[in-house]
Amino acid sequence: MISFEFPIVERVRILLRLEELFRRLTHFSNADGADEHHVALQTLFDMAELGARGDLKSELIQDLERQRYALEALRDNPAIAEGALEAVLGEIESAMTRQLEFTGKFGHELRDNEWLMNIKQRTAIAGGACQFDLPSYYFWQKQSAEVRRADLQRWSAPLLATRDAVGVLLKLLRDSGKSNTFTARHGAFQQMSGGKVVHLIRITLDASLGLVPEVSANKYAVNVRFIEPTTHSARSRAATADIPFTLAFCKL
Repeated sequence: MISFEFPIVERVRILLRLEELFRRLTHFSNADGADEHHVALQTLFDMAELGARGDLKSELIQDLERQRYALEALRDNPAIAEGALEAVLGEIESAMTRQLEFTGKFGHELRDNEWLMNIKQRTAIAGGACQFDLPSYYFWQKQSAEVRRADLQRWSAPLLATRDAVGVLLKLLRDSGKSNTFTARHGAFQQMSGGKVVHLIRITLDASLGLVPEVSANKYAVNVRFIEPTTHSARSRAATADIPFTLAFCKL
């Protein structure tokens, strides 16, 4: 099975992008090669750029508070497992505390580092990170993997509180959706939303079908079309068979 997620609102797009960047940062930081660490550093730059838009810290705290209030109202509900509820509330409280302890805007330590910002500026140019462009960066790349990794960990450490908050919110978001099975007749499907609030749409189907969904949604309806992807220059073809899939509407 393969799942696809389609954010409907901007704040969920940012959460998903940050999640992917944190995943990429961890993967390439844990490698030993200088090229992998170069990608990790570029990922840090992308994260700082993304987090600089708006007040990410305040938005995360507000979302966490909303979730805490909503879940606290479920206490003493006999249909809710008390232990599981308290565990989730503990995760929310921990994430909020770490956000409140964090000072300044997301990624400001990176932006205040002149050496890093010089690298960021040069890497924006095609081939701009050559040895003759950035001798000090070339020297850093020639250090041992342990030295480079320690630097990457030091630069990324102030961002980890945000990683935890993003993880908590996305888990709550994904867990909020109830999956239902449908069939896209001749590769297309439409469902009226009835005005319900949706922040994320999740679609799951058999990976062996070799199809990907395209989604358009508004407050009135959700439209899904399945296509046969291609890596060639020809345009992807719309599926014409009946496609079984599961659909989940998620909201924070």
